[in-house]
Amino acid sequence: MAQLTHDQELKNKLSAPLATGNPNFHDVTEAVSIISEVKTHRNWYIALAITGSITGMMGLMIAYLIVTGVGVWGNNAPVGWGWDITNFVFWIGIGHAGTLISAILFLFRQKWRTSINRFAEAMTLFAVVCAAIYPGIHVGRPWRAYWLFPIPNEFLDMWQNFRSPLLWDVFAVSTYGTVSALFWYVGLVPDLATLRDRAKTKARKLSFAIASLGWRGSATHWKNYEKAYMILAGLSTPLVLSVHTIVSFDFATSILPGWHTTIFPPYFVAGAIFSGFAMVVTLMVIARWIYKVEHLVTMTHLENMNKVILATGCIVGYAYATEFFIAWYSGNPYESYVFFVSRASGPYWWAYWSMVTCNVISPQFFWFKKLRTNIPFMFVISIIVNIGMWFERFVIIATSLHRDFLPSSWGYFRPTFVDICTFIGTFGLFLTLFVFFTRFLPIIAIGEVKGMMAAAAHEEHYLDEAVAASQGKEPVGAAH
Repeated sequence: MAQLTHDQELKNKLSAPLATGNPNFHDVTEAVSIISEVKTHRNWYIALAITGSITGMMGLMIAYLIVTGVGVWGNNAPVGWGWDITNFVFWIGIGHAGTLISAILFLFRQKWRTSINRFAEAMTLFAVVCAAIYPGIHVGRPWRAYWLFPIPNEFLDMWQNFRSPLLWDVFAVSTYGTVSALFWYVGLVPDLATLRDRAKTKARKLSFAIASLGWRGSATHWKNYEKAYMILAGLSTPLVLSVHTIVSFDFATSILPGWHTTIFPPYFVAGAIFSGFAMVVTLMVIARWIYKVEHLVTMTHLENMNKVILATGCIVGYAYATEFFIAWYSGNPYESYVFFVSRASGPYWWAYWSMVTCNVISPQFFWFKKLRTNIPFMFVISIIVNIGMWFERFVIIATSLHRDFLPSSWGYFRPTFVDICTFIGTFGLFLTLFVFFTRFLPIIAIGEVKGMMAAAAHEEHYLDEAVAASQGKEPVGAAH
């Protein structure tokens, strides 16, 4: 009886559908491939025009910044870092979910990642592109941005300070972007070959033939593919932890009250996964509805992502509480002032409590299955979470800087229209790249979904036999 109960429980766990409607392999290929094969709809051009216009606004703001100088930002004497670093850290955080879903969940053999990993990987690359804009324009002289890299040059009047975490950011983010792009591309190769074989025009067939690197689906190809994919997953896994850890060192290695804390590395990593998964939910809910792939991106996928949001949201809330405890327990009056006065009740109290409401309170609704499986509700919560995570970065920067040790050095940061328009423009760039991706490339990993379906069918057959044997019945197919 105990064995029967155990086998039945395993069977019930497997019954959560990762592909509904009982599709076969051809159905999966058709559902994903047709998205990039049909004639471009007028709505796609409208979406591209809107997102492209917003991106163009960002380009104008950057050009204005270069011509005029960083004085067009709202940065002032006490708040030397403003929206530029806030938005940089925000976008780096958004890019964390893709590599986590692809690499770590792959190594842990979590089958529910298969329908969302391609989408999340692409989102990672787009977020890194948006984040990379800010260090380039933050230096004040973008034409000297090559000074960030250790290039031997006799004309340089200065050499990079390798003890600075700002330089570590350059190496961390560039490495993260490169490995993530390789991981994404390697996973694309079998699906690009599928689109090549289905292509109806010479130009399309040639472009996908070049991109698919001669893939023919042989046993040797699959063996090399799986080996390369495993190696890249192993390389990507420490990057998930290291990249945002190094970004946190921008603050944690200083001696400024509010920044000088050892909790920042794990706190930043958890927050990055928190915001990254929220962004995946936001965009995936829209994409699965527009492209009619609800049978491949099922409620099981969305619910599991909401569980991750709940778990990381609890970690972030614990980190907030720990910061207050450390500020009180340390006995440092400056540290206590930053948390108990400057943040909780000072001029930026509205930003701090908005952060707490969005990041700590809103995810708690996902304890209830009815709410975490409600698509409109999870869509709204995912947006609220990312609003809260932006507030978190703003609170860390602004509230630690706006009141210096002397009252005569106090100030208040207010963003200018250049700050606001540049930030909005990065969303335009992110969505423009997203629009191109969903139009021309498979948004779901066809090969991985098929592998998941085959493995699930095999496991279900095995458990059917186990349950039948525990009940004293003849196993299915034994008579044959």
